Amino acid sequence: MDDSGCSRSVAVRVERRRVRVWFGEHVVADYRAEAELAERYAEAMSRRFAGLRVTSEPLPEHDPGPERRLPGERLWEVAPK
Repeated sequence: MDDSGCSRSVAVRVERRRVRVWFGEHVVADYRAEAELAERYAEAMSRRFAGLRVTSEPLPEHDPGPERRLPGERLWEVAPK
């Protein structure tokens, strides 16, 4: 709250990164998280898969990423039995 009694919200921008593990030109792992978690993941993947390339890139501010929900419509005509 400020002196006038009004509360002010402050937008905090959290940097998010995308970490990918590559086998040649194929992505075998794709992870998106806040910068600190992404860095830990990249280090762990580099140790585990020492021969593979691991990249870490900043994500755009409005990236829907893998967290986006599946569409709400019905995907099949017949329900599984």
